[in-house]
Amino acid sequence: MDELLKMSAKELSRLEVIQKLSEKRMSQKAAGAMLHLSTRQIKRLLKAYRKKGAASLISRQRGRRSNNRLAEDVKKCALNLLKTKYQGFGPTLAHEKLVDKEKLKLSDESVRKLMIAEDLWKPRNVKKVTVHQLRERRACFGELIQIDGSPHDWFEGRAEACVLLVFIDDATGKLVQLLFVTSESFFSYCQAAEGYFKQYGKPVAFYSDKNSIFRVNQPSAGFHEDLTQFGRAMQALEIQIICANTPQAKGRVERVIQTLQDRLPKEMRLREIHSWEAGNAYLPEFLQEFNLRFGEEPRSSVDAHRPLTPQEDLARILTWQETRTLSKNLTLQFQKTVYQIQTNRPSYALRNAQVTVCVNAQENITILYNAKPLPFTIYNQQAKQAEVVSAKQLDHALQEKRLPHKPAPDHPWRTGFATPLSKHENVTTPKSDISTLDNR
Repeated sequence: MDELLKMSAKELSRLEVIQKLSEKRMSQKAAGAMLHLSTRQIKRLLKAYRKKGAASLISRQRGRRSNNRLAEDVKKCALNLLKTKYQGFGPTLAHEKLVDKEKLKLSDESVRKLMIAEDLWKPRNVKKVTVHQLRERRACFGELIQIDGSPHDWFEGRAEACVLLVFIDDATGKLVQLLFVTSESFFSYCQAAEGYFKQYGKPVAFYSDKNSIFRVNQPSAGFHEDLTQFGRAMQALEIQIICANTPQAKGRVERVIQTLQDRLPKEMRLREIHSWEAGNAYLPEFLQEFNLRFGEEPRSSVDAHRPLTPQEDLARILTWQETRTLSKNLTLQFQKTVYQIQTNRPSYALRNAQVTVCVNAQENITILYNAKPLPFTIYNQQAKQAEVVSAKQLDHALQEKRLPHKPAPDHPWRTGFATPLSKHENVTTPKSDISTLDNR
């Protein structure tokens, strides 16, 4: 009785070629070219076919477990960690932790398959690729720094939501500054830039979006070039600001923010970080590990950063500055407040003089004349009116407003005044009620 054999399509095509070769209707060289095998392997298949027939062409591994299969104890340990300690981690980051921290031997694809099988990860559909014009990386470190801010729940509810400012070098893809701040503002970017300048020096240019911090989106009438406060500060430091026309143009910082939103909260969760202060203290360590894993070497070994000169006073340059003209009485108005200049020189010497009002992050006022501070006093302070707040500053402005304090039920203010009583109620008047006071 003939034996029934189960063969794959590949094995059937191989059987057809070997039969022709056995009948000498095809050469060994032609058979090897058709099956993509060497002549030596063709000879082995032909010898086995003549000895055992078609059964010799069936794979012997069929029905057997793979020799490279994942061990059951490793699989069980990995699943326990993925469901507890590394819950919510993506396959790539989870694989790094399982290999580096837990010393398990398994591939990233094995982790992905385990997570999909346990419904811990849903495979993403491949999106239609949108082709954008490629831009080659800059050659030198410090030649172009891409900057952006990302509002996100970085602490996963353990602290108030905040913004992470990200500075990344275009040539190397290395992070050069990370900082948790309340919101994207002039002072927050100045704080991040100051730390970056002191560590690396001044870059050639910053590459940003069209945020009003970096660009005047509604220029005033006239032929002069309008600058934002941040643009004025960078111009004083001889740093160019370039604004991208589309998000794809500064895709390097956009993509790294997506990576940070996935990795950084989980790293802080493992370290039990619950505040901005602890988060900012951990960021240098995270930045160093991130650069070792994802950083690249630049095409040029030249460092384009320039050192700060003694004349470049960051404490003065990185302040909010506005120009005012002194009146005949040597007064000026700034932010609804009238300031009186105090000087020993004759008053006519400073009449109509142009002065610069500088405000730092702590809201301390300095008035400069010819780059030298002038003493002053507050002459009059008007009531605050409605403030103009940008969309990105709205959440921060609302957080600062607190509801008025509600007095306690037993507060003296409550017991000091009589309340209207119903005609049908018989309530004893409290001793401290105002109606018990003697009329004098």
